[in-house]
Amino acid sequence: MIKDKKCPLIARANNNESIYQSFTSQEAGWEYLNFEARTMKRCEKWSFDTTDHELLIVLMGGNFSVISGTNRWETVNGRKDVFSGLPHGLYLPPNTSFTLTAESELLDIACSWCAADQFFPPKFVTPDDVVKMEIEFRGGDNASRQINRILPPGSACQRLVCVEVYTPSGNWSSFPAHKHDTRKVDAETGKILEADLEEIYFYKIDKPQGFAIQKVYTDDRSLNEIAEAHHNDVVLIPEGYHPVIAGHGYNCYYLNFLAGSDQSLASYDDPDHKWIYGTWKGLDPRIPMVTREMNG
Repeated sequence: MIKDKKCPLIARANNNESIYQSFTSQEAGWEYLNFEARTMKRCEKWSFDTTDHELLIVLMGGNFSVISGTNRWETVNGRKDVFSGLPHGLYLPPNTSFTLTAESELLDIACSWCAADQFFPPKFVTPDDVVKMEIEFRGGDNASRQINRILPPGSACQRLVCVEVYTPSGNWSSFPAHKHDTRKVDAETGKILEADLEEIYFYKIDKPQGFAIQKVYTDDRSLNEIAEAHHNDVVLIPEGYHPVIAGHGYNCYYLNFLAGSDQSLASYDDPDHKWIYGTWKGLDPRIPMVTREMNG
């Protein structure tokens, strides 16, 4: 699985295994991000120690409980799948041992972890918390999409950032294209203008035969690739701009984990396409695609 860092990497899902996605930062040729996605049956347990990493678990579907020392967290009214409601998430700091138990007939979770040397307290994120963090409807027309914040910039953690994005059938997403591969800071204000981040796109498609297309490219086109992502696939973004198109007839979901120089989403727009901002006539009426009420 180790590939040239200049090439985008598609990690194909092994849907015949309970751990259907798994790779380390070393395998990806990266510095920070590790990733795993797994399904579990009721009462099945998973024990793990974060060691010198911070970790975030995101509920894809079902319900789970987690015990860590004297702490216990449990999802209530977890979404059936990502197209059926808002997420739960659990952030855990370094040097934390825990045991997660599946509390539904089938549990689907994704988690990412990265090296950290700072301690922040555990945080359990509920669908109500996602609403309070403000669900964002970004873009317009056939570039409309919905963004749910799970561990956004400004969260009490060191590096991890996590959001999930819903793109209706046929729409563009992560567009106009942006990148975050060079750290730039305003010399006067100290404001981060662009962070240097590794990023994961973890895909779910609402029909099994569906797909999305993701382009990954740099200004000089030394990297200029197109990735075809299917249900449960992962696209790793090493650098460059990375827009997405949902296949016509197929609603697209992706979970973004990011980590790097800053706990930030500061990015730089492709100047060739920046003119598109402000040209939209309105929001796609299919947005929002998921709401708090869908959780029950």
